[in-house]
Parts: sequence; structure tokens; C-alpha cells
Amino acid sequence: MGDADFEVRKSEEQWRAELSPEEYAVLRQAGTERPGTGPLLGEHRVGIYRCRACGNELFRSETKFESHCGWPSFYAPSESDAVELLEDNSMFMRRVEVRCKRCGSHLGHVFPDAPQTPTGDRYCMNSVSLSFEAG
Repeated sequence: MGDADFEVRKSEEQWRAELSPEEYAVLRQAGTERPGTGPLLGEHRVGIYRCRACGNELFRSETKFESHCGWPSFYAPSESDAVELLEDNSMFMRRVEVRCKRCGSHLGHVFPDAPQTPTGDRYCMNSVSLSFEAG
């Protein structure tokens, strides 16, 4: 994953040293945590969800909703430029990958399958990609 265009740039050795093996696998290698296992899945307090790798604000609790997909879901990022979207044709599927705009770390995918939300989108995020700040 090249990071020449990102505000936060670190070598893969630095990322590996700063992140747990699971965090590194998801954030830097576009892995996916097992559904239903993330600690933020059941988080219902008011607060901010940040990129675990660089601290960038990504989502606010008021956009979080129960999608029953096994991962924390949001209908919109907190700022229009908080994330970047990339076409992902891996795993024999057409999906849209969501990455942190500040450091390029993989967060999850976005799907246009949430008609019950104001945007119709479901940002399906790996819990391990996020940190939560109550308040």
C-alpha cells in the first residue's frame, strides 16, 4: 500500500511496530476481522470514532446504526473528506473499499443497501480499524 499522497506516512516496519498483529492485518493489509467479534460493535455511547492507525476523526456516534451485518455500521463519515473510496474487485466481488484519507489505512467497505438511513449507505467498518472517544 503506497502512502506517498497521505498526510501521515510511515514505513511498513513502523506500522508493524505500532499496531497489534490483528490491527496491522486489517489496517495495512486490508484484512477483515471475524463478524460479530469487534468490541465496538455493541458501543452505543455518544462519541467519535477515529482511525486506530492515525487518530483521524472518521465517524460520529449519531450516524451509527444497527445493520445486523456483524460489524459497526455508519451511514456517513463525519466529514466529506475523512475517508477515501476505492473500487475493490478482490474476492470475486465488486465492492467499494473505505480507507482513511489521512493515512490510507483500510477501514472496511461501503454498500448502498441501507434504505432505512438518511443516505442509503452502510459503511461497514472493522472494529479493529477504529478507536472510540466517548463524549
